[in-house]
Amino acid sequence: MSLFKRSVTELLGTFWLVLGGCGSAVIAASSPLGIGVLGVALAFGLTVLTMAFAIGHISGCHLNPAVSVGLSVGGRFPAKELPAYIIAQVIGAILAAALIVYIGSGKEGFEVANGLASNGYGEHSPGKYSMAAGFVTELVMTAMFVVIILGATDKRAPAGLAPIAIGLALTLIHLISIPVTNTSVNPARSTGPALMVGGWAIAQLWMFWVAPLLGAVVGGVIYRWLGKEDN
Repeated sequence: MSLFKRSVTELLGTFWLVLGGCGSAVIAASSPLGIGVLGVALAFGLTVLTMAFAIGHISGCHLNPAVSVGLSVGGRFPAKELPAYIIAQVIGAILAAALIVYIGSGKEGFEVANGLASNGYGEHSPGKYSMAAGFVTELVMTAMFVVIILGATDKRAPAGLAPIAIGLALTLIHLISIPVTNTSVNPARSTGPALMVGGWAIAQLWMFWVAPLLGAVVGGVIYRWLGKEDN
């Protein structure tokens, strides 16, 4: 499969992740039939689970620059292909965020300034958590996510079950960290809404690139050591 076709597949998959995850937070969480934190967490997990089955055999279903970096550090993805994947993922996230704005604007009183499920810390953290708490949370959650992905997709792992493990892992991560940062662990997911909101969301966006990418490197290094066969 060509790099171009795989990159377009990543664009589509990331579009679905942001539309399903952030869309549920913006459109459904605050509706009269609100789905709440549990529903949003499950929505993010379901986007990954469904796309893993749909496109995992085409692009690997990264849907996340941090996952791509973590897989590269873990020896599962060529570093030379990282730029194409990351650009495609960010474009997919931006398109999804723009669509959420369009749909949301169909309801009177909708305001992009309300945050559009953007990630934040301090005053812009759902639970008013500090920048340091948010940074550590994003780093650790991303590291564990990468470890789970590398482990679940290891050739020695039970065949065919990786999408379920990865989807449930992302759900659990959101249950833990939505109150802290609104949960990123994915720089593309953070970038799409931030560009729509502007202002504070863009000013704080740096953390949701730096912490997940550092966490991805940590996770990749950990699993590369853990998964190596002893001589």
